Amino acid sequence: MSLRFGFVPVVPPYVGAQQEEHVVSAYEAALNALGGERVDAEKLDTPAPLLYLVATGGTERVVLDLRARRALTAPDEPVVLIAHPGNNSLPASLEVLARLKQDGERGHIVYLRGPQDDSGYERIAEVVGDLRAQRTLATSRIGLIGDPSDWLVASSPDADVVEDAWGPSVVPISIAELTSRMEAISGADVAEAVVSLAEGATDVVEPSKSELADVARVHAALRTLVDEYALDALTVRCFDLVLNLETTGCFGLAELTDEGFIAGCEGDLVSTVGLLWVHALLGEIPWMANPAQLDEDENTLWLAHCTVPRKMVESYRLRSHFESGQGVGIQGELPLGPVTLLRIGGTRMERLWLAQGDIERTGDFENLCRTQAQIRLSSGHVSELLHEPLGNHIVLVPGHHARRLRAWWEMFV
Repeated sequence: MSLRFGFVPVVPPYVGAQQEEHVVSAYEAALNALGGERVDAEKLDTPAPLLYLVATGGTERVVLDLRARRALTAPDEPVVLIAHPGNNSLPASLEVLARLKQDGERGHIVYLRGPQDDSGYERIAEVVGDLRAQRTLATSRIGLIGDPSDWLVASSPDADVVEDAWGPSVVPISIAELTSRMEAISGADVAEAVVSLAEGATDVVEPSKSELADVARVHAALRTLVDEYALDALTVRCFDLVLNLETTGCFGLAELTDEGFIAGCEGDLVSTVGLLWVHALLGEIPWMANPAQLDEDENTLWLAHCTVPRKMVESYRLRSHFESGQGVGIQGELPLGPVTLLRIGGTRMERLWLAQGDIERTGDFENLCRTQAQIRLSSGHVSELLHEPLGNHIVLVPGHHARRLRAWWEMFV
């Protein structure tokens, strides 16, 4: 898919139009091929990400003026400068970025070695994707259905912390609203979902047909809340469903994620932000799980949870919820291969644990949550989780993406 962004050629007042076009035209076609569009300096309010093509030297004050005007409509957007080898573009970019850093602003230089620098244009494409993900987070709405679970003593930031640090607004919704919508959903309303869930499974072990219908009602009720509150993500104090209604949110949360609405467990806002982040940046379906076991010598850990998006797994069985023995849990077989793990933490959500490795095997241990995967880390070490933990849940995303995630983090956090 083409990336959509604007770029502003920056020249000092004394450079004529012919000289400007000579410099800019060398790069314009390649930027257009990436999905870019040349933006006039008088149209800085474009909703698309905006980059500054520093055409020549002597542009330092011009860039700062353009940034001040752009900040009126995009105050949190980092300043991305495109520099090239000629016309003193690079020294001007270095001076501008140094000043921006002095002023407490965020910025980044992408250096093109010339008009044919394919790797440089790939980096521009990544940076545009980074900016678009940041814009997605800044405009997202996360529904917090019920309070965070009582045991999340390090994972319950205030709503203003989430918004200030990462951008999404938090929409509080009571558990009572969820249960009232469940009561309005009939068996006929969820009959198709029940059939799909059961027929897609390789086995249905503990759950009864009525339990399958109950979890399908949870999903349908959550879907009405997504629509009513215009949510992009949500997280549920799901153990209240177990205790009060003898059902589970495991299927509902998995199904919402498969449908493109990020859904986290246990009212964990921190992990839900992590899920939303990797989905916005990478376009991958993520999984949230407990680090259940680890081996420091082997640098391996087991992740386990009673829910997993069905699009992530090669097959699945329907089981009961592990801790309670009630409702429906999903025991999925995640594919072996490369994965990236992350955990956000800190009082202001300003810390990050990031590692990558490979799923080496899956499990069916009866003393762990239903979906289980053992990961051997190739970067990062499991001992860091013991010595400097940021909290319980870990986010897993398929593929090796640590470099990309780290680059985003360093630009925006």
